[in-house]
Amino acid sequence: MTERYLGVIGVAEALGVTRHAVHKWRTRYPGDSRHPFPEPDVEVDGSPGWRAERLKEIVRWRESLPGRGAGGGRPSLARQDYLRQAAARGLDRDEAIRALAAFTEEFPEMTEPELCAWLVEKWRR
Repeated sequence: MTERYLGVIGVAEALGVTRHAVHKWRTRYPGDSRHPFPEPDVEVDGSPGWRAERLKEIVRWRESLPGRGAGGGRPSLARQDYLRQAAARGLDRDEAIRALAAFTEEFPEMTEPELCAWLVEKWRR
C-alpha cells in the first residue's frame, strides 16, 4: 500500500500560503530554534513530506508564531470575523477573547480558526 504525504506545496495550499512561505519558515525556524517548524516525517530526494494527520500540528505551529511588535501582530481573518460577530452580539473585545480562550481549552483538538468559524456559524443560525 502506498503511503501519502503532504509536501511543501500541499502544506502551503492547506494553509493558504505560498510554497515560498513554507520554505521560509523551515529556514527561519530550524529544529534548534525557540519555535521550530515541525520536522518532516520523510524526505525523498531532498524534498520533505509530512503525514496528513500532522497538518493540525503545523496549523497550531503557525498560529503560535510570535507576532510582530506590541500586541502580537494583526489577528487572523477568522479571529477578526469572530470579533466582529461577537461585538454585534454585545460582547466587548476582552469578553470575546476570554470566551475564545475558554473554548480553546475545552476543544484542544480544534485550531483557533476552526473554533472561530464554528462559533460564527453557530451565531448565524
